[in-house]
Amino acid sequence: MVVTAAATQTRDFAWARANTPVDARATWTDVTSAYATLSVMGPRARDLLQSLTPNDLSNAAMPFGSSEIIELGYALVRATRITYVGELGYELYISTEFARGVYDVIVEAGQAFGMRHAGYHALDALRLEKGYRHWGHDIGPEDTPLESGLGFAVKLGKAIDFIGRDALRARKAKPITRRLASFLLKDGSHMLYRDEPVWQDGRRVGRIASGGFGHTLGASVGLGWIDSPDGDVVARIEAGGFEIEIAGERIATAASLAPFYDPKSTRIRV
Repeated sequence: MVVTAAATQTRDFAWARANTPVDARATWTDVTSAYATLSVMGPRARDLLQSLTPNDLSNAAMPFGSSEIIELGYALVRATRITYVGELGYELYISTEFARGVYDVIVEAGQAFGMRHAGYHALDALRLEKGYRHWGHDIGPEDTPLESGLGFAVKLGKAIDFIGRDALRARKAKPITRRLASFLLKDGSHMLYRDEPVWQDGRRVGRIASGGFGHTLGASVGLGWIDSPDGDVVARIEAGGFEIEIAGERIATAASLAPFYDPKSTRIRV
């Protein structure tokens, strides 16, 4: 089972089919319309769902990254312990005919736990605070995991070959001259959106890929690309002294390779 973003459903499905060997005895079927997805995220997400299911949702029984079939309402639901907002969370994949019933049960029980509905811009603000990349805005097919800060997800030492392994190994052997980093404005009265120029020591060194107001951090936060063709880009980012140009004004900003919110990801693994 492959879960991908709605915006890349067709692209990823076509890529998977095109890269499956003819003799693999494997087929791909798009079952998107057969399932609905509900995300239950937040510090009390486990408490809420545990009140509705006999299955053990404890951290020991269902750690971060795991996926289990659980009873919920009148349905069997696939619950995946994952998050895109930087908090303890679960994505629930529900057969469409049971989705309304499961939703109603969660909403009714959620009143006792302070549950609220969250819109797209709320989710976007939370993922920016946590430094979660967005395909299409922050990263694309021409960006490598090394430049995007996603090298931890690629195992270059594995014995099994994969598409791009040799190219990525060769890239890793050279200095990285561009990098995606998190930015936080020091003045909370200005807004980031995207494509704002990033300056350092009077020189334009990059641009913001996506931005928004971080309500937890109290100021606008964004992800942006920094270029350093003549040196080590990591050292440039760690040197600081950045400004972001907004409506012709340069605003002082902090830069970090780690997210500004919960940089060690302790909240999502509790």
